Amino acid sequence: MESLNPKLFDATVAVTKELLKLTSPADSVLSNYFKKNRDLGSHERPLIADVAYSVIRNKTYLEKISGSKEAAMMCLAAFNKIFGLSLTYLRNKVPKKWHNSIQKLAEEPLPELRPQDRYSIPDWLWQKINAQYGLDKGSKLAQALLSKASFDLRVNQVHTSRKRVLAELASEGIEATATSLSPIGIRVKENFGIQKHRLFLEGHIEVQDEGSQILAQLVDAKRGHMVVDFCAGAGGKTLALGAMMGNQGRLYAYDVSAKRLARLKPRLKRSGLSNVQTQLIGSEKDPRIQRLAGKIDRVLIDAPCTGLGTLRRNPDMKWRQAEADISTLTDKQLRILNAASTLVKKDGLLVYGTCSILRDENEAVIERFMNERSGKFELIDAAKSLGIEGIESQNTPYLKLLPNTHGCDGFFAATLKAI
Repeated sequence: MESLNPKLFDATVAVTKELLKLTSPADSVLSNYFKKNRDLGSHERPLIADVAYSVIRNKTYLEKISGSKEAAMMCLAAFNKIFGLSLTYLRNKVPKKWHNSIQKLAEEPLPELRPQDRYSIPDWLWQKINAQYGLDKGSKLAQALLSKASFDLRVNQVHTSRKRVLAELASEGIEATATSLSPIGIRVKENFGIQKHRLFLEGHIEVQDEGSQILAQLVDAKRGHMVVDFCAGAGGKTLALGAMMGNQGRLYAYDVSAKRLARLKPRLKRSGLSNVQTQLIGSEKDPRIQRLAGKIDRVLIDAPCTGLGTLRRNPDMKWRQAEADISTLTDKQLRILNAASTLVKKDGLLVYGTCSILRDENEAVIERFMNERSGKFELIDAAKSLGIEGIESQNTPYLKLLPNTHGCDGFFAATLKAI
């Protein structure tokens, strides 16, 4: 934080004020702010983003200890309590107009904090986490969700190998290590300007969380298979599946958003994959889907969800959702699961996944589906089928990845075999 200065602090307060409105996704707010303020350099922007994201992550905690919901006070509290800068140091680094705020922060008595205050989690969400995981495990999970997400890459096996990518990064002085769980993942200490790097531009690497990589591996897509990525989005898992298939067979990428599929096109071009066919659909009931009924070897559903397993990188999501949203989502998840299940051929696999940590969106949805489709599918032990050291069988057929246990985003997956 040696680079902190009055200009930088004012910029941090300005963008944090916009983020705290919680009207748009945090990443888009930051992007728009930096586009309008091009005088902020490449060394200043990461600091501003780190502090602004820290305020959103620790929102309730900072409100409580600062006694304020104002952006400036919360930024000062973040610099002091989260980043460890003394109030004396801050007084010398921020504009004089904020000195009274520093004095107020120094005089503010420390309040007693409930767990949901300490971990900055909405009351309704803490109640669900506490009920599902218990106080001890729930607290560890909540604490992990306050940390900054790792920066993970997936190696495109169609073009190269993890060993070669690691060697090239090392030759450039970029600190990187092989991920411990995904056999094709790399964890980088910090973003090295990846979008301008040769390895990215030539399709050798993509940004993808290790947990997301593992979900794609669970599909077990093979050369010559017919595979459907039912909720493809911008195609992160589509690209992983296509590479797993050795650029052979046929991979259909479905989504209801033209905008998301459009983001897949340049990624697809870089990847060198020719076995992917994108398809915009109107809904899960689109008649074009049924042309493939009973013909597909593998179907992946990366279901729309609350995304609460990704709070390390998307901390605003916990503040922009309400408990009432969950029932609407779970009904949608079940509809998608029912529609996608009709595509799977006998002995084929259907993988249902979310980046949620809530039972409502995970086990409960599968249980409802299995009751409605009794005798049509059987659950396979997802964790065991992966055969990855560090992901042991979890006394349940489901795969559950958590940041405090596995060091990646929170993911859930169920593997169902058509019978």
